[in-house]
Amino acid sequence: MMTVKAYLEESSDTPLWGLTSRERLQKMLSKMEGIELVGSDELAEIGTEILVLRADYVYDQHVLSGLANAEQVILHDSNDHTVVAIRTRVDVASAVQPPRIAEFVDHALEPVTPSSVASGLESKLRKFDAPWVARVSAQNREPLENALYRAAYKGVTDLVTKWVWPLPARAVTRFCARTGIRPNHVTSLSYVLTLLAGVLFYYGHYGSGLVCAWLMTFLDTVDGKLARVTLNSSQFGNLFDHLLDLIHPPFWYLAWGFGLVLNVPDSIYWLIFIGYIGGRLCEGAFKTAAPFSMFIWQPFDSVNRLITARRNPNLIILTLAWLCGALYVGLVLVMLWTLISTVVLGVRVLMARAAARRGAPLTPWLSNVDSVAERYPLMVRWFTFSAPSIRSGG
Repeated sequence: MMTVKAYLEESSDTPLWGLTSRERLQKMLSKMEGIELVGSDELAEIGTEILVLRADYVYDQHVLSGLANAEQVILHDSNDHTVVAIRTRVDVASAVQPPRIAEFVDHALEPVTPSSVASGLESKLRKFDAPWVARVSAQNREPLENALYRAAYKGVTDLVTKWVWPLPARAVTRFCARTGIRPNHVTSLSYVLTLLAGVLFYYGHYGSGLVCAWLMTFLDTVDGKLARVTLNSSQFGNLFDHLLDLIHPPFWYLAWGFGLVLNVPDSIYWLIFIGYIGGRLCEGAFKTAAPFSMFIWQPFDSVNRLITARRNPNLIILTLAWLCGALYVGLVLVMLWTLISTVVLGVRVLMARAAARRGAPLTPWLSNVDSVAERYPLMVRWFTFSAPSIRSGG
């Protein structure tokens, strides 16, 4: 693999989520394959592939990846056309010192903008964000932190995570970042709340159990966002978080049933577990037809993810049942909704595999946002994000 040497120019002392823009860039570049971050006192040899970035700017990850894979380009800020970065090869004229952006302004490099050098589709987070860069300043600190927080959020998720948690989770994430609380600390508290909620359900204390359950789901949003905005994600932290998410929901429903004063038929528990496992298997089976999440295949799938029988939609059912004094009915409704959701997912898998056998191309609808905007305007507003509008104040 070709190695690209990265140089950083300029700097800003304004921290964003606890990191200066230079520190943020250094962390982002260190995690990119094929990128070697070189100090300003090191000379680049003639013929070296280089990436020179202004470190007083914050960059969307898609832009950095696009620049690393580009050739002979000069990046302009879409807002004021400032030259922000260059990606080129060192020539004789620039071999005597670390190359600087100013040297290449008049060179024959292809001018690009964030949206032309990168794609905003992020399959792992099931979202589309317009690529962007922005200059860092004290005046821009809050909107830039908000933009980075939004970039850390999944575009396609359940309705609670998408529309209820963002504002309070941002406040708690900011508190954690500024007080040194790390993502794994938050996840550890989530484990405690998960166990406590299960125990409370088991002993019939449904109100307090639901409080613990909802707090756990809230912190499940916070830990992931904290890891992404502070660039403190790790393989262990990712496994630590997702293992909890994967295992605990059906055991909550089991504890809920055990806490009831009446005898719950074993078939209800079996159907809940079968439906839950079946739904997860369907999500994995979809990737035998297409290498992306089934929830970004078509607009229907993204809407389905809002309400499909995952933890938060099922907690809504159980909370409403508790408020109505219909605890057993709530458990039955969770069973039915889990089975219905799994059937829907199974049908979507069969449809995708049939399309693949016919040779029809399977692509995420989020990768063609412009072409579907007129047909699905509401879906585009729900599941995509435009580039942040941030003034380049000094």
